[in-house]
Amino acid sequence: MSTIEQLHGVFARAFEIPVEAVNDELEYQAIAEWDSMSHLVLVEELESTYNISIEMEDILEMGSVAKIKDILKKYGFEIN
Repeated sequence: MSTIEQLHGVFARAFEIPVEAVNDELEYQAIAEWDSMSHLVLVEELESTYNISIEMEDILEMGSVAKIKDILKKYGFEIN
């Protein structure tokens, strides 16, 4: 599994959406499934998948798939 497939799987699990619905343009509140509560589920999925603890400032910045890819770089994960 590629790193991008893994990340898309995290989003699909967190939001209970098809993995095909996940792309870099997907943004917070752009779909009904990505609300404040599911955002916390996403954080939990990311932390579990990548075995990291995401800082609060990063959680608040996680507004899109593209931004999350940038944030994961900070934690040592190159997603491409």
